[in-house]
Amino acid sequence: MFEHHLHEIRHAEMLRRSENERLAREVRDARPAARRAARRAGRSSAVHAPEGRVSSQGRYARTA
Repeated sequence: MFEHHLHEIRHAEMLRRSENERLAREVRDARPAARRAARRAGRSSAVHAPEGRVSSQGRYARTA
C-alpha cells in the first residue's frame, strides 16, 4: 500500500508539471500574437485620434 501512495504522489506531481509546462507554452506562443494585436489596435485607433504623425517611427504628438 505504501508503494501505491508513492505512485499516486508521483503521478500527481507529473500531472502538475505537465500542466505548468502546457500553460507556459501557451503563454509563450500567445505573446507575439498579443503584441501584434496591440500594435494593430493602436494603429487603427490612431487614424481617428486628434494627434498628428511626427516621424516615420510611429510617434504621435498633439496638434495645436
